[in-house]
Formats: sequence, structure tokens, C-alpha cells
Amino acid sequence: MELFRSCRALARAHPYRADGLLAVVFYVVTLVALPHHQTLRDWSNLNPRVVLAVAGVPVFVPLIWRRRYPVAVLGVVVAATIGYMVIGPVRGPILLGSAVAVYTVCSTVERRLALAVGWLSAIALGITSWDRSPDAWNKSVNAVAFAWVALAVAVGEAVRSRRAFVAAIEERARRAEHTREEEARRRVAEERMRIARELHDIVGHHIALINVQAGVASHLLDSQPELARAALAHVREAGRSALSELNATVSVLRQGDETDTPVEPAPGLHQLSSLLESFDRAGLRVDLLDEGEPRQVTAAVDLTAYRIVQESLTNVRKHAGTSAATLRLAYRRDVLSIEVEDDGPGSSEPAGGSGYGLIGMRERAASVGGSFRAGPGPDGGFRVRVELPLAMAAQLSRVNVARTSMVKPSVVNGSA
Repeated sequence: MELFRSCRALARAHPYRADGLLAVVFYVVTLVALPHHQTLRDWSNLNPRVVLAVAGVPVFVPLIWRRRYPVAVLGVVVAATIGYMVIGPVRGPILLGSAVAVYTVCSTVERRLALAVGWLSAIALGITSWDRSPDAWNKSVNAVAFAWVALAVAVGEAVRSRRAFVAAIEERARRAEHTREEEARRRVAEERMRIARELHDIVGHHIALINVQAGVASHLLDSQPELARAALAHVREAGRSALSELNATVSVLRQGDETDTPVEPAPGLHQLSSLLESFDRAGLRVDLLDEGEPRQVTAAVDLTAYRIVQESLTNVRKHAGTSAATLRLAYRRDVLSIEVEDDGPGSSEPAGGSGYGLIGMRERAASVGGSFRAGPGPDGGFRVRVELPLAMAAQLSRVNVARTSMVKPSVVNGSA
């Protein structure tokens, strides 16, 4: 088996040399196999072996170029073989040249053309052999020429089909590998976006509170040191909370594959009172309005709702220019509706704003199959309205996520 594979690899590496050797071998076999008592039907004064040696040249020499010009080589070989059959034996190794040429055409050329040319050659050789045969017309031996070439047609078609099948399998494997790579890149991109949103929400919220409380402490340090110390205590608490959440996030990123149940930092609406208290200490009073009966939501929706409320209120505190905001949570039959509204003058392009806050909230809502809207309120100020499904859909629309992530909101009030 190894020897066969080695010879096959060598033939593929040097096709012309391999086909030349094949032609020489068949040519010699044809000369040796000619019986000594064989005579020619016409021109009986000629030496049959000399005639065969001359006739064998156009039969076997073109096989050297059979891979490059398969149809042309088949035409020359079949014509030369039929020409020899007219004056010489109608059967024997001389048919090997036609068989190889037919096999080459049927295994390499387009299927319909190959079958048409192959069967035409088989019929031409079979009829010529039957017509010029010295045996009776109804003898089965007259079908030898047709059988040889027909067998070459069948073998060539089988080889061509197998090559097409193997090529299709390899193409599917290549596409599957490409799909796996694309899926891996897509998941990496999604994970990077998720981590970016988490870090933005964690750092943005706590840094905003620290900045406010530090400003209060600096302003009251000389005149009201007790209030300044209270503000610094709030700074310390906000910093501790930020470090805690950052450590939790980093610990998730450092987990190996051996961990089956990762502990992901996942605050939810059960921490909403603590969040509102932190804003109250920072000077933003938030009126919470509940509608409907609170119900259990999925972890993804719970985290999304918390982060959207956190980011919206952080934007109000940083950019809206007001000290009051309204938060409405409405539990309806199928969705959880969140609405954050302020009455401040705001600014369409806050200084230093990147727009990532609104983009991140839009992506978060879309990631769980929800909807997001943000813009000026009917009575001034700015309003963020989100609807999240209480039961996540089985398949999420990644197309909408990618589309919305590429569009920067026209109004960036409240963007971090």
C-alpha cells in the first residue's frame, strides 16, 4: 500500500514522465503480444510487426499529453486504432490506448461531454471491430472491443464521481472550519462589548459619585468640616463599591475552562434601593414609581434593567443640570417597562461625552430582545424608555445589535 501511494504521488509530481512511461509500456506489450503467425488482410506482403510498430506510434504516443488535452488525444487515439483495425487484428492490446484515453476523458471532463465522447468512441470501436472481425457476426468475441472501451467509460465516470464527492466533502469541511472561526471571532467581539459595557457602567457610575462628593468635600472643608467629612465618607464608600465590582469582573475574566459555574458580577433590581440611596447622597433625588405586581425575571433581564437604570441616572446627574429625576417601573403582562425622566435643561452634546452611554444601553436592551428609546421629553428634559421581555426569546436578534451599535444617537443628552 505504501509503495502504491509513493508511486501515485510520484506520478502526480511528474505527470508527463509517468504518462510517457505508461505509453512506452503499452507500446512494448502490444508489440510483444502480436502472434508470430499473424498476417494482414490487405497488403499481405508487408511485415505485420512493422505495420504494428508504425501504427502503434499514433495510438500510444499521444497518451503523454492525455491530461492536458484529453478530448483531442482521445480523437487521435481512436482514429489511429480504427485505422489499424482496417488492415490488422481487431482485438488485442492495441485497444489499451483507446481505453486509457476514454478513461481520462470520462474522469476529468464535464460529465455530459465525457459520456457523449466516451460512448461515441466505444460504439465506433465496437462497430469497426465487429465489421472487420474474421469471426461470424453473432460470435460474442466480437463484443470485446466494445466491452473494453465501455468498461473504461464506467471506470472513468466512477472516478470522476468519487473525486467530485471528495471535493465536496473537503469544501464542506473548509466552510465548516471557516464558520467556526467566524463564530469564535463573533463571540470574542460580543464578549469584548459586554465587558466594555460592564466596565463603563461600573466605573462611570461610581466615578461620577466620587467626583460629586469630592467636590462637595472640597467646598465645605473649611466652612463645614463635619459635612465635608461625611462627603469624604461617601467618597470612600463609593470607591470601595467600585473596587469590589471591578474585582468581581476581573475574577470572571481570570477564570479558566475548568470552572463550570462561574460567579459573574450580576447586580439586579433587588439592589435598586441601594442604588437610589447612592444617588441621593450625591445630590440627585429620585422618585420611584412602581406599577403592577413585581415578578421574577431572568438573570439577564434583571442585570440589564439594573444597568440601564444605573446608567440613565448617572447621565442625569452628570449632564442634565437638575437635582431631581423620576424612575418608573411598570410590570405588565409580557414586558418590564423602565422609564427615567428628568426636567433639566441638559445639553445635546455634553462636554467630554462620548455617546457610549446611550449606545451601551441600546445594546443591552437589544441583547435580551427588548427595545430602547431616548430623546427629549414632552415637557422638556430628557427621557429614556426601555421595554424588556419578562421571558427572553429563544433566539436573539444579533443583526439589530450590530446595526444599532454602529449608529451614534443624534441626541446624546445623558451619554457618558
